[in-house]
Amino acid sequence: MLFKNQMLADTPANPFQRAKFTGSASEYFGIWIVNVLLTIVTLGIYSAWAKVRRNRYFYGNTVLLGRAFEYHATGKQIFIGRLIVFAAIIIINVITTINPLFSLVTTLAIFVALPWLIMRGMRFNARVTSYRNVRFDFVGGAGGAFVAVILGSLLAAISLGLLAPFASRWLNRYVFNNLRYGDRPFHTDPRIGSLYRALVIPALIVVLGSIILAVIGLGAAGAVMPLLDGAQTDGREATAAIVGLLYLALFGVFIAYGLAALVYRAAVHNIVWSSMTIDGRHQLRSDLGRGRYAWIALSNLLVTICTLGLMRPWAAVRQARYIVEHTAIRLDGEIDQVVTAVDARGAAIGAEYMSMEGFDFGF
Repeated sequence: MLFKNQMLADTPANPFQRAKFTGSASEYFGIWIVNVLLTIVTLGIYSAWAKVRRNRYFYGNTVLLGRAFEYHATGKQIFIGRLIVFAAIIIINVITTINPLFSLVTTLAIFVALPWLIMRGMRFNARVTSYRNVRFDFVGGAGGAFVAVILGSLLAAISLGLLAPFASRWLNRYVFNNLRYGDRPFHTDPRIGSLYRALVIPALIVVLGSIILAVIGLGAAGAVMPLLDGAQTDGREATAAIVGLLYLALFGVFIAYGLAALVYRAAVHNIVWSSMTIDGRHQLRSDLGRGRYAWIALSNLLVTICTLGLMRPWAAVRQARYIVEHTAIRLDGEIDQVVTAVDARGAAIGAEYMSMEGFDFGF
């Protein structure tokens, strides 16, 4: 009896509740086609307002515990941010044209400014997002962005992916441990061991893909060798064959590394989200199927290319639905009490952030 009571005591009060995506491809197609046409007619100017319409649709159709998210940015904010970045690029190009030596200075300035721009972009995106009238916030600094985004990416690239788990850990800890829902912190602590185990299958995909490419390359090279004999050809056939082999090799590398990256990304997403809590109490979970996620991403790309982009709305809705509906939350405590507390705090937080959003620099 005591053991039974202990088991009942350890049983969570609330089960995990999955999020839902209520949008449809046909509905989003109308928004997408108008965005594309107006962006073309206005020579790209409308793209800022197109981003707002797109985000409001996807946020508004992402439903958690019966309520949808909201996106509050305006096209003007995004447009002004892009104008600032565009003006800075023009100034940098003018300076480097006047004197090429200035390129060293401008490169250093970009390297210093980029972490700040990334941090500001994350803060903007957080503050223009709300759930149950409560705004999100991001409190990370530029130094953290430099380590997590720039330094981590460089280490992953230089190590040919061997240090990718460390880069993934730095990035996700920076993003989520500095995220706030109102005044309530997020926290995640993905373990290095778990991230390295997530790297095993992608590494095998890369190795196996390299072996297959090497075998195909050797076979193709053997077939091309006779063409290199000057007595049999004037060189044009050999050149065409070599170019064809290069394109085939590049395509194979793209497929192998792309598939490995998608499998790794899904695994990291599950690890990070399943170790995340809000306010130290409410648990999140993600259970994406790595193979299924990779298939959706690759087939979406193929269908979009084959239809010259017309199936892009279907692909976007398909991927959003899969990710959202494989995300869940478990609240610690009675749902009604938690929701009441969130709603009570929401008005104050929303009013506080209305004048603090700034501009979206596109990073």
